[in-house]
Amino acid sequence: MAAKGRYKYNYIELLLIHLGMAILLYVYEPIAPLLLFGILAYFSFLILTRENKNNEALLAAAYIAGAEVFFRQTGGMVFYETGKYMVIIFLVIGMFFKGTSNRTVPFWTYLLILIPGIVVASMTISYQAEFRKLIAFNLSGPVALGIAALYCYYKKIKQEDFQRVILMLLLPIISQMFYLYLYTPSMREVSISLSGNYAATGGFGPNQISTVFGFGAFLIATRVFTIKHKLINIIDLVLLGMMGYRALITFSRGGVFTAIACILAFLIFLYYKKGAREQMNLNFKVILLGGATILIWLFSMVQTGGLLGNRYSNQDAAGRLKDDITTGRVELVTTELHAFVNYPVTGIGVGKGREYREENLGIEINTHNEISRLLSEHGLLGLVSLFILILVPIIFWTKFKNNYYFLAFLAFWFLTINHSAMRIALPAFVYGLALLYIVDDKKPPVHRKRLTD
Repeated sequence: MAAKGRYKYNYIELLLIHLGMAILLYVYEPIAPLLLFGILAYFSFLILTRENKNNEALLAAAYIAGAEVFFRQTGGMVFYETGKYMVIIFLVIGMFFKGTSNRTVPFWTYLLILIPGIVVASMTISYQAEFRKLIAFNLSGPVALGIAALYCYYKKIKQEDFQRVILMLLLPIISQMFYLYLYTPSMREVSISLSGNYAATGGFGPNQISTVFGFGAFLIATRVFTIKHKLINIIDLVLLGMMGYRALITFSRGGVFTAIACILAFLIFLYYKKGAREQMNLNFKVILLGGATILIWLFSMVQTGGLLGNRYSNQDAAGRLKDDITTGRVELVTTELHAFVNYPVTGIGVGKGREYREENLGIEINTHNEISRLLSEHGLLGLVSLFILILVPIIFWTKFKNNYYFLAFLAFWFLTINHSAMRIALPAFVYGLALLYIVDDKKPPVHRKRLTD
């Protein structure tokens, strides 16, 4: 009971702190850079003074991955890619103290594969383009993924510590949610756009906010099953309703569909690992979660005057069916596959995709699909990198099915990079978390399979 009480107190206290952070940024947004600097300094101090003995680097990277979009929105980032840079820096420092597994060769190979694309780009990108910015924009996400994979692959972590990492991911997303409730408390007084509702996102990109809020809703939903405390469960159900509503009213569907897929993947694996009696105990919470989901949808429909239903049925405001459910993404993927066919060996070079689309479509737009980008810009080496990223986790999973989040995390990474590329650090970092070896210290160790670092 003492442990439970201590956990309850810490969780509620952290929620109140992050509510306070949301209010502070809403009242005086210019403080955002100073607040971010304080957070970075705090985590840096923890990592360096404790020499990453308790995976402080992973906690720091988790918090920044969760907070990246919030601080972008509030103008806290010094550079647009600061979030990805800090995830990389924290994890590199962590590896300096704790090293990596001797089985990380595939991910070192993946990182090396990215280099030739830079060389090709130096020869193909026009003189007018800002070479450094293009490289940073297109490679910061893939590099963050590689570093996260190097840090996490075969790394043992206790179940309790893993839950702390989940909490560090979730807290800044909750703070951003509170901030947007202050910014736009009601949808009835604003103009709603069916292509992406900027009124509900504080004027920031609905795609990115839908992604992080969808992921936040997924994490809260999993806590209903992993945290056995009635008060905490009630609080989390309330937060789930608030988060799910804000994700829906962005009118950006990618993050919501991804969240649903992740929750289903988590539940399937959870049922697979539990015995018959435990499965029966889960059924009530599944029904509760299903009922909450229906209520969130109905409330969102009322708040948007039924327009949310039009968006998800691919209709315009007048109820006419739209021609393209992907809002132009198929055309973007087609041009990138066209580039891969024309330049299969070397690719067109990192960052060249935007210019290539302008030359072939007459429009300048960044990619929304990381898979087709890898193929078009890196050629056959991009194809090899995809095989590494997909096959290595699957092989790992066949050996050690001890991470309830594995399928869900991999689904989040794969689905997110297909609709939003790697614009944010979150999918890259979450990919790494899927590779952790979670130790359940409540059970006696099993010696049938020896795990070496």
